[in-house]
Amino acid sequence: MQSKINDVRSEVNKVIKGKDYVVEKVLAAVIAGGHILMEDIPGVGKTTLATTFARAMSLDYKRVQFTPDVLPSDILGFSMYNSATKEFEYKQGTVFCNLFLADEINRTSPKTQSALLEVMEEGTATVDGVTRKLPEPFVVIATENPYGSSGTQMLPESQLDRFMVCLSMGYPEHSDAVEILKGNASRPVEKVAPIISLEELVSLRETANNMFVHDEIYEYIVSIVEKTREMELFSMGASPRGTIAMLKMAKAMAVIEGRDFVTAEDVQKVVVDTLGHRVKLSARGKAQGISVKQALNMVLKNVIAPRN
Repeated sequence: MQSKINDVRSEVNKVIKGKDYVVEKVLAAVIAGGHILMEDIPGVGKTTLATTFARAMSLDYKRVQFTPDVLPSDILGFSMYNSATKEFEYKQGTVFCNLFLADEINRTSPKTQSALLEVMEEGTATVDGVTRKLPEPFVVIATENPYGSSGTQMLPESQLDRFMVCLSMGYPEHSDAVEILKGNASRPVEKVAPIISLEELVSLRETANNMFVHDEIYEYIVSIVEKTREMELFSMGASPRGTIAMLKMAKAMAVIEGRDFVTAEDVQKVVVDTLGHRVKLSARGKAQGISVKQALNMVLKNVIAPRN
């Protein structure tokens, strides 16, 4: 299975140039069973990344371009009266798939955004009082433009907390931009081959869930989160859900590395991605001109890591 994990990364990297870090973290989040928020300016390849992963991991993929007029029923489905049978029939929404891409999620209404909360947390959709289970596995990749862009609004903390990780692709390096330009005419996404089946992905998730974690690692994760609540650089620390996200991502990183136990380094690799969108800088932190990433790195320096 380890060779297949490496093959997935190689297959995605054929299309997504120079973003090994992002590819690794998206793969880890999918194995961990979490949802992914991609925050960046338009045109850097967020949608392409989601499409490529869907192909490489044999995921049934659907995409919704979120605009102010998108309704919850467009996502969850609706009941329509059938004059022939004289009964209401349920029509499935776009969310019934393995990988749901919510493109530019912060351009739609809060009502539509909140419709995703049950879906992301429970893996179910409730319409007209009837709860229906979504296919397994199920992953949401949501993209958002930076706050302040035309037509955008901030996602509420309750929804941000549902995303296991928040990632940013950024601009490509010069050489990678040249490679993207060269491969653009050949439509490289269509050439991506399926590497892992749905059954194999479920098996990877079970492996991650059953990963051995030493008590010192549990203590380390909780200490990191508690430090975000104590340091004056933060006005809001990470939630308990943040500790769970760190643990699951660390387990997935261990799976990717081919180990059957979690190390402190696995935890350190995912701190910024799992906590960056769950904490807020205080006025003091902002006055010092530091970023959330820098503040979280300071947290790591102030928490003693266990010996691996």
